[in-house]
Amino acid sequence: MKKILLLLNVFAFMVLITNPKILGYGWGFSRNDQHLTPEIGFYKQEIEGTNSYFVGDTSQKEVYLTFDAGYDHGILSKILDILKDKNVKSTFFVTGDFLTREQDLVKRIVDEGHIVGNHTWNHKNITKISLDTLEEEITKVEDKYYNITHQKMVKFFRPPEGEFSQESLKHIASMGYKTFFWSIAYKDWDTNNQHGGDYGYQAIMNNIHNGAIILLHTVSQDNLECLENVIDDLRQNGYVIKNLDEMSY
Repeated sequence: MKKILLLLNVFAFMVLITNPKILGYGWGFSRNDQHLTPEIGFYKQEIEGTNSYFVGDTSQKEVYLTFDAGYDHGILSKILDILKDKNVKSTFFVTGDFLTREQDLVKRIVDEGHIVGNHTWNHKNITKISLDTLEEEITKVEDKYYNITHQKMVKFFRPPEGEFSQESLKHIASMGYKTFFWSIAYKDWDTNNQHGGDYGYQAIMNNIHNGAIILLHTVSQDNLECLENVIDDLRQNGYVIKNLDEMSY
């Protein structure tokens, strides 16, 4: 009996790792310092046909600067100052809490020509809720955004913490959304564990590549300290900084 149970457990494990559709999973890629497009392994087949992207045109020296904004503690306005000064347009993926608490910042983001994207109302793992709840999480953000700006939200989506399943992505696509993952990111969200602008700069620039979608969090002091140098050096190295609506899909 023990041998049978062991064989069943081994079989179950093999099914899970060879058929990842059974589980939800978090976005991931193989980082490199050779300025090449990161490898994403089986994720490539999982996002295929779901209107999802993690890079733009990898034949061109262009990058996309994006931010996730779940809350704010005084840094985002300074980030916006830098973007305005450098004439850079970005996409900010926001939650319901951010829309509720930071309406003036939301209006400023829009007034200065940036895009506000959908990051769900409650920042839930979308693989652990029903499709009906997922749809509610998305439409609540749309409705609140409209109430604040009197504009319809651009249908750009980013799953909280990169958690997804193929089923959830297909459902989001059926709502007219494009989903944007990323090809450059670092652990910048922990406000109690910041390392300084040089650290942030190296984390971004050491991995830069054609078509990169860069994910930064608006609460990071590291990002604030390095952002100006990142923008200047990207341009000096021949990169064009575009917004997600300029991407060739």
